[in-house]
Amino acid sequence: MFGKKHKAAGPVFDPTGKTPVIRASICTGEKVAGWRDGDTGRFTEVMLIRTDADLRRFLTDYGFREEDLKHEW
Repeated sequence: MFGKKHKAAGPVFDPTGKTPVIRASICTGEKVAGWRDGDTGRFTEVMLIRTDADLRRFLTDYGFREEDLKHEW
């Protein structure tokens, strides 16, 4: 009951066939990170990007590189 909180395990993720994508709104400037499935073309939203630290966290958590990132408007 009392004690250390255990950190939740990271999400199970298979990066094969997926492209990292940043979707940005032209009107509000809101940015959302996720990936697009190469087979179905479906976008999976993962997290809101507010700062550069959020973007770095997305890239390291899911094992993507910044060079692979695509931007959609």
